[in-house]
Amino acid sequence: MNKKTLLGTGLSLLILFSPLTQAFAEESTGEVRKVDNIAHRGAAGYAPENTMAAFDKAIEMKADYIEMDIQRTKDGELVIIHDTSVDRTTDGSGYVRDLTLNELRSLDAGSWKGTEFAGEKIPTFDQVLDKYHGKIGILLELKAPELYPGIEESIAEELKDRNLDKPQNQKMILQSFNFESMKKMNTLLPNIPIGVLTWSKAHTTPQALKEFSAYADYFNPSYGLINEDLVNLVHSLGMKIQSWTVRSQASADFLLEMKVDGIITDYPDYVDPRKEK
Repeated sequence: MNKKTLLGTGLSLLILFSPLTQAFAEESTGEVRKVDNIAHRGAAGYAPENTMAAFDKAIEMKADYIEMDIQRTKDGELVIIHDTSVDRTTDGSGYVRDLTLNELRSLDAGSWKGTEFAGEKIPTFDQVLDKYHGKIGILLELKAPELYPGIEESIAEELKDRNLDKPQNQKMILQSFNFESMKKMNTLLPNIPIGVLTWSKAHTTPQALKEFSAYADYFNPSYGLINEDLVNLVHSLGMKIQSWTVRSQASADFLLEMKVDGIITDYPDYVDPRKEK
């Protein structure tokens, strides 16, 4: 039995016997909700992205996963931030790779979103794992890993040290736009699901998808690439499909209609209107 079959079997059993799933089925028309609600950079529509405030908000809104981006500091520490520079989301300037952890941690990563978030810090990977693993799923994107030689090994070591390299019912997923990096992660951590990210139509051909399926469990394209034929093709190759980034109710509804497996959104309440803001 291969990696995807093992993980799929475990997830199927988890979904089948989950009280939350059963409760939802009872409240609806009997159809079980199968889509994962993935809070993009945390609930980034409501709190500063990739901060503990955004991740806490995602939990409050009952998302299934928090999506986040990982990079590495000048002194080799793993940190959670999207851009390769700190200019947009902090009161500092410069590239992540050129700043030490202490320099990064001295920055205000929240005030740009609102005065109530003043003082929010750039989290470390350690902090995120300590606080959130086991409470919510984690979709971890390796951001520009080509800038950080050896970052795959650093992430793998961190997860192995915490025994998180074992099957986790798909509650830890790794993804990137860098396909070679994901091939490496699949070798380093064969029990953790791998996702490939793309916005290119060239990556949606049957041949390209077949190549991805050799090492990836998830194909995660941008919203504009989604159609019924693509979803069916991805599923036929044994992969799941998650799409990004939802910022409107209409786009969430469209993806639900397309029967994707996960919706990556700044607004978790758009995926499930029962979730309160």
